[in-house]
Amino acid sequence: MRITAGEFHAADGVGDWRALYHLVSAHFRTRSLAEGVPLVEAIGRVAGEVDHLSVDLRARGVTVSMGVRDVELARRISEAAEGLGIAADPTAVQVVNVTLDAVVGADVLPFWRVVLGYGQIGDDYLFDPLRRGPGFGLQVMDVARPGRNRIHVDVAVPHDQAEGRVAAALAAGGRLVSDAHAPKWWVLADAEGNEVCVATWLGR
Repeated sequence: MRITAGEFHAADGVGDWRALYHLVSAHFRTRSLAEGVPLVEAIGRVAGEVDHLSVDLRARGVTVSMGVRDVELARRISEAAEGLGIAADPTAVQVVNVTLDAVVGADVLPFWRVVLGYGQIGDDYLFDPLRRGPGFGLQVMDVARPGRNRIHVDVAVPHDQAEGRVAAALAAGGRLVSDAHAPKWWVLADAEGNEVCVATWLGR
């Protein structure tokens, strides 16, 4: 049974995890690859044959993401990390998408799918099958908006980190374009007007 992001966060035992768009993710800090490998092995044992899980092992941590909000599996992975003495850092998870404004999405999405070598979800989103690059989405427009950049970056962050991320971006020289949709998303721009949306699961 699929559950909402709010229902996932209301469950017990998932404090290490954060909803980001369609994913839930957790990051477990490590000091080396050697420290992370036993956690990856433990995740493999508790996950079994599930096909909605990805694990990214780096020297400084293990990031785990699920395409399904699986409360029980999230609990088991957190328990495995705790058993190995590896702590979670919920501030370290995020999803980055590149978003293109398009008047007729069907005219442009096939080009981007082929040129990126990506797979497709629905009629407006592309993803890297090997999870190496950012997602690529379309924002369908009623009319073209000349004089404004047509590509922007979307950064999905944990709901409890969003306001801090926005404040830090403003302090670093950015400006607020719009908070009309916050906390779903804030639109920010750099000093030259290039835009980025900081987004959360709230309101989705």
